[in-house]
Order: sequence, then C-alpha cells, then structure tokens
Amino acid sequence: MPTITQPYQTLLHTCEDGVATITLNRPAQRNALDMVMREELAHAVDAIRRDREVRVVILGGAGGAFCAGGDIGTMDADPSAEHARERMVRLLFTVEALITLDRPVIAKVDGAAYGAGLGLALTADLVLATPRARFCLSFLRLGAIPDCGTLYTLPRIVGLQRAKELAYSAREFNAEEARDMGIVLDILPPERIDAHARQIALAMAGLPAGALSTTKRGLNASLNSDLHTMMELEASGQGVARSSPYHREAVGRFLAKQAPRYQWPRS
Repeated sequence: MPTITQPYQTLLHTCEDGVATITLNRPAQRNALDMVMREELAHAVDAIRRDREVRVVILGGAGGAFCAGGDIGTMDADPSAEHARERMVRLLFTVEALITLDRPVIAKVDGAAYGAGLGLALTADLVLATPRARFCLSFLRLGAIPDCGTLYTLPRIVGLQRAKELAYSAREFNAEEARDMGIVLDILPPERIDAHARQIALAMAGLPAGALSTTKRGLNASLNSDLHTMMELEASGQGVARSSPYHREAVGRFLAKQAPRYQWPRS
C-alpha cells in the first residue's frame, strides 16, 4: 500500500516503491492554484527534495483536470507591485525546485493545463496527456505576463517563434498539437495514463540514482553551456557512473547475452 506522507487540504501526496505522487486536489475548481495549494505544494516538493528514498515524481490533477491556472477568485485585492511580486516569488521557488530536482518528474495532463497549470506541466521531464488535455498560455487575456517558469521552459521546448505565438495569441491547443510541438511525449486514453506513468516511473526508479541524476542535470544545463563544459561533465560523470555495481551487472548481462535489467515501457 502507498504511504500517505502528509494530510493536505488541497493535495494528495503518496509514496510507494520509490515513486512519489503529487495530485492537485481541488476538482471543483479544476485544481486552480489558491494560496493554500501553493503553500502545500511548496511543502510537498521540499519534502521530496530531502527524501532520498524518492527516485521519481509523478505530478497530476484530480477530477478530470490538471490545473486551470491561478485561482482568480481567491487572489488578494492588494494591487501593489511589491505585493504581487512577493506572491509570485513564493510560487516560483517551488517551480524552480521542480525544474532543478535531481530526479525525474513525470506530468500527467488530463483536461485543462492553463496559465500556471501549463507552467507546472512544463517543469516535468516527461509530459503524458490524454486526448481530453487542453493547453493554453492564457496570461495576456488577463493583462498578465507568462509566469510559473514558462518564459524559461517554453522557448526551450517549442522554439522562440512558436513560444511567442502561443504567448501573444493566448490560444488553446490540444494534446496532438502539444505533441507535435514537443510539449507532450505520449497521448494515452484516460483509463491508461495513470498505469503508464507509473510503469515509466518504476522503470526509472530502478536505475542508479547517480547516473540518472547526472544525465538530467547535464541535459538541463546543455542549452546554457558550451561544448568544453559539457565534455567535462560527461567525463567526470561517466567516471562515477561506471564505478557503480549497477554498471558492472549490466555489462555482465550484456556479455552473457542475457536480457537487460532495464526495459522502457511501451505506450
């Protein structure tokens, strides 16, 4: 049975077999981010960062929606720039913590991923979606600017011109278009997405933590780095990775013509 790690008001947070699952749980509001959810999400992500037993994270939403963005109805009426900035900074700490987490994050998007909800999805290393998924960089509709990390993540995924088009138009796009742009990895039926996300997570949870962490850090750093720096990272990281028992076992299996221990699940 999964371990329920914390009794939250707006989240479900469980951990089992090295896989932590965070489910946004305000289905009546399509899991829109109010202040309580922001604080609880920050707490859950911080707990995961400190728990070395967690090897992979799955992020999803309850009730047929991922996240409809910020909860406009619960936003503070204080119009000052200082207050708005402070409110934003607290959420961005959590976004940065997810992007820089040294373990893989899988997002499951069913239904709306609007505004900050799209930003949360883009913190993931892999995004799975159902045919019901709908995405939108909706900020300019409200006279706001893109946030929740999207000014950083989106151009790196879809390219600068497409990111500008999505921001300027504030249009909705579906799972197939999101897959074509590289936002979504796979589209799965709603009844299959949970199981497939967990299959991927369990497969990766069995990998050596050091090699997986270094791979993620290297790929994340590559677009902001130079060739020499990346070659140095590969050399030092490979030295550590090839000294692990996992590597020795994998080589032994290969030489003995045995099936590899690691198998990526098919969608």
